[in-house]
Amino acid sequence: MEANRIILDMKYARIIEIVAQSLNVSREEAMDIFYSSPSFELIDNGVADMHCRSDQYLAEEIINEYNRQ
Repeated sequence: MEANRIILDMKYARIIEIVAQSLNVSREEAMDIFYSSPSFELIDNGVADMHCRSDQYLAEEIINEYNRQ
């Protein structure tokens, strides 16, 4: 199970990088946006296999959620 956690954490890092670049914010701010998003809970809990979607798709979902706030 540890290997799966590492792979998921690497995916999170890629998503955070995409969010930071897309919103032109620091990585720290992008981390806050990512970890406070409703999608993070779905991804982290494996709901609807969200973790299987592409990094770009998930980053866009998180950005859309952030923009709706």
